[in-house]
Amino acid sequence: MRTGMMALAVGLLAPVFMPALPPVWLMLLMPVVALMLLPFRSYPLACVLFGFAWSSVAAQWALDDRLALKLDGETRWLEGRVVGLPQDREGVVRFELVDARSRHEKLPARMRLAWYAGPAVNSGERWRLAVKLKRPGGLRNPDAFDFEAWLLAQRIGATGTIKDGQRLSEARWAWRDSIRQRLLGVDAQGRNGALAALVLGDGSGLSREDWQILQDTGTVHLLVISGQHIGLLAAVMYLLVAGLARYGLWPLRWPWLPWACGLAFAAALGYGLLAGFDVPVQRACVMVGLVLLWRLRFRHLGAWWPLLLAFNGVLLLDPLASLRPGFWLSFAAVAVLIFTFGGRLGAWRWWQTWTRAQWLIAIGLCPVLLALNLPISVSGPLANLLAVPWVSLVVLPPALLGTLLLPLPYVGEGLLWLAGGLIDWLFRGLAVIAGQWPAWIPGSLPIGVWLLGSLGAVLLLLPRGVPLRPLGWPLLLLLALPPRERLTEGIADVWQLDVGQGLAILIRTRHHTLLYDAGPRFGEFDIGERVVVPALRKLRVEKLDMMLLSHADADHAGGALAVSRGLPVDRVISGDPEGLPQQLSAAACESGQQWQWDGVSFQLWQWAAAHDSNQRSCVLQIEANGERLLLTGDIDSHAERVLLDGPLAVPTPWLQAPHHGSRSSSSMALLKALQPHSVLISRGHGNSFGHPHPTVLARYRKQQLRIYDSAEHGAIHLQLGTFQPAHTLRHQRRFWRDPPALAR
Repeated sequence: MRTGMMALAVGLLAPVFMPALPPVWLMLLMPVVALMLLPFRSYPLACVLFGFAWSSVAAQWALDDRLALKLDGETRWLEGRVVGLPQDREGVVRFELVDARSRHEKLPARMRLAWYAGPAVNSGERWRLAVKLKRPGGLRNPDAFDFEAWLLAQRIGATGTIKDGQRLSEARWAWRDSIRQRLLGVDAQGRNGALAALVLGDGSGLSREDWQILQDTGTVHLLVISGQHIGLLAAVMYLLVAGLARYGLWPLRWPWLPWACGLAFAAALGYGLLAGFDVPVQRACVMVGLVLLWRLRFRHLGAWWPLLLAFNGVLLLDPLASLRPGFWLSFAAVAVLIFTFGGRLGAWRWWQTWTRAQWLIAIGLCPVLLALNLPISVSGPLANLLAVPWVSLVVLPPALLGTLLLPLPYVGEGLLWLAGGLIDWLFRGLAVIAGQWPAWIPGSLPIGVWLLGSLGAVLLLLPRGVPLRPLGWPLLLLLALPPRERLTEGIADVWQLDVGQGLAILIRTRHHTLLYDAGPRFGEFDIGERVVVPALRKLRVEKLDMMLLSHADADHAGGALAVSRGLPVDRVISGDPEGLPQQLSAAACESGQQWQWDGVSFQLWQWAAAHDSNQRSCVLQIEANGERLLLTGDIDSHAERVLLDGPLAVPTPWLQAPHHGSRSSSSMALLKALQPHSVLISRGHGNSFGHPHPTVLARYRKQQLRIYDSAEHGAIHLQLGTFQPAHTLRHQRRFWRDPPALAR
């Protein structure tokens, strides 16, 4: 039986690791073959085929429900119902819409929409909206979070920006949203958002600073609902009934054990539904239900069996759950605890059990976090040692009881006021820990180093006295101190990061690093903080020798402050230093300045008679082994004509498209003089500026240029001086990613 269950798990997981799904006829054939294998007792193979077929069919359904290509970028009026818990943060209202209908087109069943400066939107309402629709997508950068996979796992078939709208009907059956509104309306000592996160699993009310503290201390799972809370509530309910029965306070005509198990499971399921029934909650509810079922039958249930059943149960309900990082972290944490404490001889004291559990979970999850490209909390074991009992035993009871008793005047509000104060104390303590030990963003690792480090983690989880266990420490340290790869002398390693409507290009030589522009910032949305700094750390950039900001526009220099805070920067140069924030001290671009790093030549140019910030863009030419790349910022055709009279008007194989491919740039004179064979375009999908302009694309094609577009290809990587084509991240195929020809 267990072999069959393990085989079923393999089949359910297999499609996620495939570059493409099998054809539909093969999906339908696999269950038939599996049934034919059953008389021959080939249960494992049959289970693999059943699981693979079901997971593939579910994935294909989700792909088929995506927005049609012909509607990508179109603005349409549609009607639909708001579901879930709408978020209103930083002036943007975000929510999910289902049952959307348009007069002439079929729309996806679920869409995720954003309304800038929009009105209050509540769950259960029906709206008529004018929406600019987009196919699901996301920025693609080295070892970054795969937002496209997350959207597919959420069954979101389209995203969009709302231009206008009107409410058609008020909310109906939106009990979670009504509870959230009550929680946000009480006096919780300024911690209403944290209360909503703890009770409802809704983290939209947490500030950016709160999220950063939770991430740095590895305590996100405590505030945005944990499977541990589900188990704790079920245990409290079970022990309450058992205690009443033991002291003769439980009615004799009611058998206490079935009631204890039933009420415990009802409490777990009710809290799970209240919190949105996400993957950790599903796992906890399934495991609690299995343990209670075996307890009801007076049988002892091993620890691995419920975990395996819960694993398959979650995947059978939602085969795409494995695309979510929370799925792997939830099951991996429980597996580490089972592996650590199961089958050990002798007993530990309670404080030994508690402290060792935190350190061993940190060690066991380290390879998983690295594989998921997530930050690693250095202070996590210490923070959780204190925070877990505080939240579970001190904060959670008044928070849940206060929510339950909100209809009683003063009672519910008083309990929530107390819970809010307790959460505030928690954040004060966590802020101190986070200030001393922020989260570590590790660099990308070769697969061989990751496997050796994972082996080290497994060895350290074994009991003392097991042979080879001491080898675990040096193997685990490989994850933090992997062998460094040095670039070849005279070669420039270039990454054009995918930053949407903006620009950020990283140039590395053997011993030096330069960042040309730092990505955009629009209001509180800072790509420098969210994309550029993590990408630099993943690429093992420890400091910048120079940050060159072409000019001061927000799409090029908006992320510069975040970059300077995240990494040491030796020198900042800008074509428009006066337009930069006062906190950023920058030297002026000096036209004609040249230098060499590790056999790679650099030269600056700027139009002295420029009239605006775009024209003042500081242009950088890089030459490695006779191969050139020209980074042009946002210069226009007037600046291009002047550039062609200077020293940079030489054959240049690689050209960064001036002004994102704007109509006012990339003149035919520039293309003929530089004779590039490839052009790099950095822009946002469906941007309001219409970049790149069709006439500019026509010029590129007329010159037979190879076009690398970040909106289609994601981040673009080339090694200047090797005379090789560039590599793009979107060519790393996964079944949920559109190929570059269809991506945008």
